[in-house]
Amino acid sequence: MNQKENIFNTMFPVVKSEPQEAKIPLAPLTSSTATTASASNVHVKQELNIEPSTNDARFPISCETGNALPPPTSTALVRSKNYTVYPSADEIPYSSEAALREGMEMVNCLKVFMSKLTLGSKLRQEVWNRDLANLQAQTTPKTLIAICGATGAGKSSILNALLDDNIVPTSGMRACTAVVTEIAHHSKRTIDADVSFLSVAEWKQELSILQSDLIEEDGSLKRTNDLKSDAGVAWQKVHAVYPTLSQERLVTMSSDQIIAHDPRIALLLGSTKHISARNSRQFGEEIAKYIDSKDQSRGKKDKKKKQDEKSLMDKVREAAGASKNKDKTKDANAPAFWPLIRQVNVRCPAECLSSGCVLVDLPGVADANAARNSIAKDYMKRAQCIWILAPITRAVDDKTARDLLGDAFKMQLKMDGNYHDHTITFIASKTDDISCSEVISALHLEDDPELEEIESELEKINEETEQVTTAKRYLDKSIKGFETQLKTLRAIQKEHGEHIEALKNGDDFTPVLTASTASKGSGSKKRKNHREGKKGSTKRRRSSSLVSEQDSEDEASEDDIDNDESDASEADSDVDRDSDSDGDSDSDRDPDSDADEPEPSEMSSNGDGNSDFEVEELVEEVTVESIEAKKKQTSAEIVAVRARLSEARKEKKDAIDRIATLKKSLSKVQKTKNGWCSLKRSEFSRDVLKEDFRTGLKELDDEAAEARDPEHFDSSFNQRDYEAINLPVFTCSSRDYVRLTKQVKGDGEPTCFSDKASTGIPDLQAWCHTLTIASRTRAVKNFFDSLKTFATNMNSFISGIGSVTPEDRRALQDKWESIMDDDDDEPMSAGADEEDDYFTAFLNSRAEYQRLFAMHSGTKKNNKGIAPRLNEDFGKLIQECVAQLQDLFKDGLEDKCRVGASLSANEAVELSDSFAAAMHWASYRATLRRHGTFRRDLNVELLAPFTRNIATSWGKLFETDLLGQFEGNVQAAIRRLLDDVAESAAIGLQDRARMQGSLCKTEADVVLKQVVAVVRETISTQQKDISRCLAPHVQNNLIDGYELAMEERGRGSVARQKLVFRTFLSERKDDLFDEGADVIMQGLSALCSSVGDALKVAFKELAKKVEVNLAILWEDVQDDPREAENRREMVQTITEILDQGQMWQQAATSDKVKSLPNVEQAPQDVDVEMN
Repeated sequence: MNQKENIFNTMFPVVKSEPQEAKIPLAPLTSSTATTASASNVHVKQELNIEPSTNDARFPISCETGNALPPPTSTALVRSKNYTVYPSADEIPYSSEAALREGMEMVNCLKVFMSKLTLGSKLRQEVWNRDLANLQAQTTPKTLIAICGATGAGKSSILNALLDDNIVPTSGMRACTAVVTEIAHHSKRTIDADVSFLSVAEWKQELSILQSDLIEEDGSLKRTNDLKSDAGVAWQKVHAVYPTLSQERLVTMSSDQIIAHDPRIALLLGSTKHISARNSRQFGEEIAKYIDSKDQSRGKKDKKKKQDEKSLMDKVREAAGASKNKDKTKDANAPAFWPLIRQVNVRCPAECLSSGCVLVDLPGVADANAARNSIAKDYMKRAQCIWILAPITRAVDDKTARDLLGDAFKMQLKMDGNYHDHTITFIASKTDDISCSEVISALHLEDDPELEEIESELEKINEETEQVTTAKRYLDKSIKGFETQLKTLRAIQKEHGEHIEALKNGDDFTPVLTASTASKGSGSKKRKNHREGKKGSTKRRRSSSLVSEQDSEDEASEDDIDNDESDASEADSDVDRDSDSDGDSDSDRDPDSDADEPEPSEMSSNGDGNSDFEVEELVEEVTVESIEAKKKQTSAEIVAVRARLSEARKEKKDAIDRIATLKKSLSKVQKTKNGWCSLKRSEFSRDVLKEDFRTGLKELDDEAAEARDPEHFDSSFNQRDYEAINLPVFTCSSRDYVRLTKQVKGDGEPTCFSDKASTGIPDLQAWCHTLTIASRTRAVKNFFDSLKTFATNMNSFISGIGSVTPEDRRALQDKWESIMDDDDDEPMSAGADEEDDYFTAFLNSRAEYQRLFAMHSGTKKNNKGIAPRLNEDFGKLIQECVAQLQDLFKDGLEDKCRVGASLSANEAVELSDSFAAAMHWASYRATLRRHGTFRRDLNVELLAPFTRNIATSWGKLFETDLLGQFEGNVQAAIRRLLDDVAESAAIGLQDRARMQGSLCKTEADVVLKQVVAVVRETISTQQKDISRCLAPHVQNNLIDGYELAMEERGRGSVARQKLVFRTFLSERKDDLFDEGADVIMQGLSALCSSVGDALKVAFKELAKKVEVNLAILWEDVQDDPREAENRREMVQTITEILDQGQMWQQAATSDKVKSLPNVEQAPQDVDVEMN
């Protein structure tokens, strides 16, 4: 028995009597249950007949135990395929996020493959690891949208409607309108925020300015009652942070002393507070701790006084150490933090931000704090899109789309290259603020068929409402008469009952209601007859006693019913008391009194009333039977009147219900009319705003053209196709949207629109996705292009180049491989851990697997190679590119800058005078204290002639392709190298060299485009910085003038301050603006140097990538038994990845994807029309 058999017998002994104890090796995926069930049927000897050899790659053997090992690499490769395989591009549910997600799974698969390969040279490992890291770093690009607008434009409300949640504070939180608020997306279900505070230096700088605002020139305190004044604003800020400091003490302290006064504030400065909340309500409560203003009690003295009054229970709570409002009254002198906030960054799961859109709410007015103002300007510089908000009621009249928040703002957009319709979006807010009569009159909509139909329906509803209201008014009068009549009849019935009771008892009884009619004829006769009537026959009264008792029971029950219904009628009448009606005067009388009571003529034929016959007749009439008959008749009348009253009340209820229904219909139709008028106004406003934008752009172009050539300027000539310019305009109602979505509780029903689409918010939400399409599409394309080149290179490396003699490889290697250090020549693994991989350790211990790559190990004979040659060629091209850029900037902008400097110098004094004359003296002093920057920026306005002269040339220069020629030269240099490599190869290697050269060129083109795109973006960013450096330059050179003017105090100091600054400016203006031109040109020169440095770094890496790609021609990767099977599987998977990547790129351009709601076209190609 040989050694192998001893090993296997030791591990798997043959047991005949108890086969269930046999040690049988289990397959990796065999369950223990199945193994136990079949153990008794296994013949162990047959299993041991297989004798795997240690040299057989199909059966790897453990050196230590002799066990057969499963191929772990293949299993890992199978598990690494987590991407989805689609049969065709039509079946791919495309989105940019899904494409990057699936592509990332493909990258992870390639990473696993790479970890199982021995890459050879350190250069290949370095380049491939960098490529892999770049691929894994790909994410959905962010599109920064800056939202600008005047105070009161409704930015916060629009943002909350866009986010479908109340995230941005809209009331009582002043800091949210004074600081930059960035809102981005995250996948968490929470709402997170980072509130950053001013640094100590920044707060000290602002404190010194605020202190100056509180002191008059003579050192006295300014009045701070007016919160809108400079002193009022300053005191409001400082007092909010330091509520225990009085104004008198504050002005005597230094900035350091003020900060040291409250250690809590000192610790807060320069810090960042993180907030995380489950919902918007909790988020609002948390962030209110930092940005809520506590000074909200103006005009509420009575309420405050009432709150200060303590009840008995409050005193008991205080005695017990508790408080009803413990949190609110914990520290009455607690500081507010809103003046200290530097910036707020919010992250929420809003759907409209899911595609990479980042909204930035910029302050509505210029902020006095330099740090916050700088942050706002930085966001404007970095923003890819700009939204201009204005209420629709002012947007058209104020020419907002044409003026774009001022000439300085418009000029800066022009220089940034952002003054075009695919960067700017205009949003007209508050479209629910509508006056139908004004809109109809202004737009001449009286004869519109749709409006006529709406008006007809309104008229019909109003007519029917008037008819039903008139009927209800008549019913109110009838009901009141019936109620009065019932009241009288019930009183008469009651009197009849009392009369009958008196007759039975023999008591005297004097009728009141039943005698009222008789008294009209002769009151004395009635009294006589009543008296003698009560002395009627006792026998007659007795004979009718049984009947009277029965009648009284019936009357009692009827009285109960009458009383119940009377209560109901009184309750009903309370509801109907809103109607004005007069009672029927005849209802006060008993309607049957004339029939029941004898007329005076019947009672007496003459005036003395002594007729025995008449007295007898009267006595006979006033009997129990006669009164009971009258009582029954009255009861019948009550039932009849009650029926008529019930019917009238029913008719009135129907009328009220109908009026309510008509009011709802009227409100609905009126809302339809409001919505229709609002949509018509929006349609008109969009057209006007688009035309205003074209007009503003043409005015700017004409101004530049006239400045270039005044003699040949023709205003009728169009510099561009202005009709093709289509400014995206959205008309929105955030108020009605949040009411329709029930986002805000207790805000009532919408007043204008009945559906969300009409509010314009859904269109604006879709626009957020549309604005990111260009960057997302570009990112997906770049990602799959990079993935394709990386996978192709790996595939070429794994596949090898076939049978080529070592001599031919070595000759090509000697000529083109770069000289590297000794450490770089050693073969290296890209991630395999040999200590943990026993299979690899076993194979590497054998001599035949030591040499995996046929690398030339001798001393290199020259310093030539692919990377050094390309670096030399690229260096020359980069030098030429930098020189061309410098010449281009000098020829295109230097003369413009000199002329602009001269224009600004000539107009500086006049601009300064007009600036000082246009504002209140207090504001002018505040501007001097802030070195020219307050509500208006004097430094920027002094530069207006300068920037106006260079804006157009500047914008056009940087809109051109500055690196187009350089890109072509680089491609030519790479082609020359590839041709030289192919020509230098042996005859048997030339075809393969040309094929590999083609792959290398494809990869180089992809990398070149990406590098040039990054450099272009760098140029765009730096030119924005350069164009903004003029204002700081002017401010720094005028600081002495500002401070010199502020030294003037006393009577007449305002005039002296203006004169001092005017004189200082007049003396320095020529040098000031000439030096400004020098600053611009120096900045452009530094830009060229930066471009050269960036290109050198990028193209050094490109040279390495080219060499690594071509190194496959001389690297000899033998069919290592350890990797042969894995390589075949890798090639299949990589081919599959290449196919899937191509399908995803095809799906991105398919018609099906273009037709999706949020995946339409790039923003510059979208024609936005909304209802």
